Amino acid sequence: QVQLVESGGGLVQVGGSLRLSCAASGRTFSTYAMGWFRQAPGKERESVAAINWSGGNTAYSGSVKGRFTISRDNAKSTLYLQMNSLKPEDTAVYYCAAVMTLRWPPASYDYWGQGTQVTVSS
Repeated sequence: QVQLVESGGGLVQVGGSLRLSCAASGRTFSTYAMGWFRQAPGKERESVAAINWSGGNTAYSGSVKGRFTISRDNAKSTLYLQMNSLKPEDTAVYYCAAVMTLRWPPASYDYWGQGTQVTVSS
């Protein structure tokens, strides 16, 4: 099993930056594909970014491409989401997710964190 704990959310002004972290338990972190999702009030969950086991492959939604960067540090069992040029529409609860696979891209995720709130104020 793997446990995921997000951190780094908070309140930021338009145009600002935040870096989200997702700490994963276990010694097999490097075998997991990882992803970030977000859910705004009244809206469905949407995928934000994904990264394969090694970090060699990444994918982004069109709304964040060029502004957000997903990365991972397997030695620290930690996933990151660097968010720059934040907009009010980025306001959401952000979730970290994982699935044990060496394949790319992941079709689904088995493990989820509790979420961290990101609020972008005008």
